[in-house]
Amino acid sequence: MIQPVLLTASAAASRELLLSDLAVPLPLDFLSPGNGPWETEIGFGKGRYLLRRAGESLERRFLGIEVVSEYYRRVATRARKRDLANLVVVRGEALFLLATVLPPAFASVVHVYFPDPWPKQRHQKRRLFDPETVDLVLGILAPGATLNFASDFVEYGELVERILRGVPSLTVERLAGGWPEGPRTHYEAKYVFEGRPIVRLRCTKI
Repeated sequence: MIQPVLLTASAAASRELLLSDLAVPLPLDFLSPGNGPWETEIGFGKGRYLLRRAGESLERRFLGIEVVSEYYRRVATRARKRDLANLVVVRGEALFLLATVLPPAFASVVHVYFPDPWPKQRHQKRRLFDPETVDLVLGILAPGATLNFASDFVEYGELVERILRGVPSLTVERLAGGWPEGPRTHYEAKYVFEGRPIVRLRCTKI
């Protein structure tokens, strides 16, 4: 099922458009005013990081992708209340949107924090980072763009690191000390408090 795009804040008075009604790839410039670079978070959850980034960087445009309806609605409501005209949130399956809707090489920064590791063998085909799907994520990165990743599932995080290090067009740095500003998501704050090991990666597309 194709899910709706919510236009937040000043964009079209909170109306919704079906992706099936739009050209593919999705014309993101139509959805958000301004000419600033795009920053994307895949799986924004409760939106702690996405809302903060959009609020402190009004010169940039932000796209958030989330499949969980409750989180999607919560973040959309908060974006409206904060009048964040530079933020667009999309509800849908990330792999579908990456493969068929989002335009190539449009994002200057992509954030993926604590994605479902799908640890069971029969479910691993659903992983966002897999040898067969990693190109979908990397495909939306513009030249020189940054990919930030974090996972508390160390086995999966180290697999993602190996996959990304095998991509010739990427430089990969593993961050031992965390992000400079501290935890970025609710999950990360919780896991840091609990003392869990976290794999954090910062990658740059050459």
